[in-house]
Amino acid sequence: MRLWKSRDSQERPHERLTVWRDAMSLVEAIYRRSHDFPDSERFGLTAQMRRAAISIPSNIAEGAARRSTAECLRCLAMARGALAELDTQLQIATGLPFTLPDVAIADLLNRTFAKLNALIRTSDASRHLREPSAF
Repeated sequence: MRLWKSRDSQERPHERLTVWRDAMSLVEAIYRRSHDFPDSERFGLTAQMRRAAISIPSNIAEGAARRSTAECLRCLAMARGALAELDTQLQIATGLPFTLPDVAIADLLNRTFAKLNALIRTSDASRHLREPSAF
């Protein structure tokens, strides 16, 4: 269900970004992985990991909707911060040990980091929101 359409097309600008799609896949993977955490962590590490995961594609989408490059980059930086939080929380969960290391999640997290960093490094990030992107 679409809640809004952009004036220029039927799609939302963030949907063109592969980094956003990867971040959405990361949310799903974190929800599946954290489902088996102890009940005592439902309001602790489980909730924190899920919030951090949700924050990543949410901030990318917010950045894509912003009108200025500076605003876009600020949102992308917040997404990168949430990604770093999630990475740390996964290490904590593995160390406690609530879960075993997950190569697929680690690969997805690393790929998302790389694409997000590449998008942030570009001198005109907002340009990538108007045309098909490799990010």
